[in-house]
Order: sequence, then structure tokens, then C-alpha cells
Amino acid sequence: MTDTNTLDVWYTRCPVPTPLGLAAQLGWLEETFQHHGVTLKSIIDSPDRSVRESHFDHHLSWSFRQGGNVPPIRARSEGRATRLVGITWTDEFQALITLPETGIRTTRDLVGRRFGIASRPAGIVDFLKATALKGLVSALSLEGLTKHDVEIVDIPVAESVIDGVGDPTRFGLKQRLPYAHEIAALIRGEVDAVYVKGTQGITVANLFAAVPIVEFGFHPDPKIRINSGSPRVLTVDERLAEERPDLVAALIGTIRRAGAWAEAHPDEVRRFVGREVGASEETVLAANGPDLHRHLGIGLDPDLVDAVGHYKDFLRDEGFLAGDFGIADWVDERPYQALDTLAVA
Repeated sequence: MTDTNTLDVWYTRCPVPTPLGLAAQLGWLEETFQHHGVTLKSIIDSPDRSVRESHFDHHLSWSFRQGGNVPPIRARSEGRATRLVGITWTDEFQALITLPETGIRTTRDLVGRRFGIASRPAGIVDFLKATALKGLVSALSLEGLTKHDVEIVDIPVAESVIDGVGDPTRFGLKQRLPYAHEIAALIRGEVDAVYVKGTQGITVANLFAAVPIVEFGFHPDPKIRINSGSPRVLTVDERLAEERPDLVAALIGTIRRAGAWAEAHPDEVRRFVGREVGASEETVLAANGPDLHRHLGIGLDPDLVDAVGHYKDFLRDEGFLAGDFGIADWVDERPYQALDTLAVA
């Protein structure tokens, strides 16, 4: 067994609302692993590009991740040995938008019009493209339409999401605000509508006084809301899961604690999430709704697992996966069983 006195564990999270992010900001994540003699190292903050790539392909041993579900689903479809150990469902703003001069005001007005979807270089699964396509399909389905009722226009983007560290055109920020290429195409008149989501999507839509065609991030049908960020998954690599299940159980216990803390601290949650996503508390409230603090738990409830399976099937059918796999075979409930045993004892 690995000597825990010298064990490093890698972790990463997306800049989105997650209970893992809360646990990290509260200091509980590092505290938990230090108690087990483990040093946590951040994948996404590494200066080594090959390390940062694990945020998207999950190749590092002794690692865990919570965030958007496209990269871990893709990694699993490629045969990456990982385990799905938790799911968090936090709804967020999702919309199709346009500019006033297009004359588009309803979803049905999109029939025969140009819908722009940005496309990035090969190498890392294009999760942003997958997200936009699912948003389009969901929105159109509300009117009995399909993607074949619109003209999908490719918006080529030369820069990979993994590149750009130290790029002076980012003006000192870690990442570029998304949707710049889509908005530029709208302004140039090359496309008629695009998809946006989350705090960053709502910020961009507000900045350019965009016209909302349809918003569906809080639609009552969960299959409409399902996308890369709804729900978000917690995955661990197989070696960590098999050799140190105690660490995985401790991780989930800490995340559960953060979720319980969130329910009792709604104002602090908006502030913490704002810090996580780089947005104001007002924007977090607009993008995630007033009940955000009630939706930062974690579990493997059947409806959550089914939601991940639904999106996996969408990705498979649209060609984003290397192959198919069974969600049930990916799920690992052992950490919860271990926690329940400890609770009884």
C-alpha cells in the first residue's frame, strides 16, 4: 500500500458552483486530507500543460474531479479507469439569444435561420460545442422542432481551452470570458442566434443587450435542463478508489458537510460561488436562482444517475464519445456504504 506520509493526491474543479468548491474555499478539503497525511495538489493550477490536461482527460493516477460532465464521460468512453462517486444538480441560466436587428423573437422564428456553434481544435473533447448543441436541441424540442429545422453554422476557434496561460490578451485573468467568438459572429451578421449559460452567459447577454429567444435553465422537465453542467459529476481514478477507499469516503463526507453548511448560509454561498466563478453576487443570484444554497448536496440517487446516463447517450449519438459504456458499471456506491457503516457504529 502507498505510504500516506509521502502521498500526493491531485484534484481539480471547474469554476462553477460545486460543493467541492465550497469545501475547498472553507478550508475543509485540505484539512481532511492533511488529517490522512495527504498533500493535495491542484491540476488546473499546474504550470505543466500535461498535468492540466488531466482536468479534461482524467489521466492522472491518485486524482479526483468535480465539474462539467462532458470530459469525464468522454474519458470513460476512451477506457479511462475512473469511478463515478457523486453527482450534484445545480440548475443554471440557459438560453438562446439573438440581437435586436435579426427580428427573431420566438423559438419558431429560428426555423431556417443560422445558429452559431463555436468549434475548437481537436485534442481535448469539445465540451463547449457539446453544451451548445444540447442547449439548441433542448430549446427546439419545446416547440416540436429539431436541429434540422435550423442551419447550424460552425464558428472556428483556433485557441484550445488548455492554452493561453500567460497570454497578455487575457489581461492577467486565468481564463477568457466565453462566448466572445459567438457574440462576434452575431455582431458581424454571420449567425442569427447562439446559446449561452451560467453566470458568464448571463453577463455576456447583458453586456450586449441581447434579446432572449427562450430561457430553459429552470424548465420543469429535467431532460430539458440536462446539459454539461446539470448535473455535475464527482469522479475519482481507479487507483485511488481501489487502494484508498477511505480517502474517497472522507472526501464525500467533507463534501456532504459543505452541502449541509450551504443550506444554512444562503448569503455566504452566493459570495463564495461568486468568488469561484468570477462574478458578482447579483449575477450568481440571477444565473442560479434564490435556492442555490439548497442544491449543493451530493449523492448517487437513481434520478441523478439516470440524468448522467441521458446526457451520455446524447453525447454518444452526436459523435462526442469514443465508444459507449454502461453508466451502472461506472457508479461506485462503496464510499456511501462506508460512511453509513461509520454512522451506525
